[in-house]
Amino acid sequence: MKVNEDNYIKELRNRNEKALDYVIDNYGWIIKSVVGKHLYGINSVQEECINDILLGIWNNINSFDESKNEFKNWVAGICKFKCIDYKRKYLKDLQHENIEDLNISDNGIEVKNLENELSDEVESLLGCLKEKDRNLLYKLYVDEMEIDEISNEYGMKKEVIYNRLSRAKKKIKDIFNISNKRGVKYEK
Repeated sequence: MKVNEDNYIKELRNRNEKALDYVIDNYGWIIKSVVGKHLYGINSVQEECINDILLGIWNNINSFDESKNEFKNWVAGICKFKCIDYKRKYLKDLQHENIEDLNISDNGIEVKNLENELSDEVESLLGCLKEKDRNLLYKLYVDEMEIDEISNEYGMKKEVIYNRLSRAKKKIKDIFNISNKRGVKYEK
């Protein structure tokens, strides 16, 4: 029997797999758009969710009442609830994820973005300092050089370096205290 607009619900209830193909062909756009909207950015679970939605339609077709609702609205409802379930499961899995177990590639976009953000924040933080003081802080804290190495590179005594670093830290701290007096909140 050929499945069409007039008999696909009846054929779904009769467990005709061609009726499910009809649903995919004619209502798949609804499923994909709802899943895309609710699970945006969680690509790893979208396909699985779509499969569960189709299984939900297949298993629950007998609960569909044509007199109360249109089929596309019923499908959209199933999609929404399945997406909520998947989002909850995904967030629960994230809470239990051990950050040390995550495999983050050095070539990954996330790492590059994080490095850029950090670099921008450090640059804006140190922007209030003289170039020489900024370079000293970079060498000591970012490049993790020893004071002796910095002293040799710049031809400065260690005491002078410590004094410059102390003044630079104080200047940064004073700027944050001024900002805090203006009502700007920051976390330590």
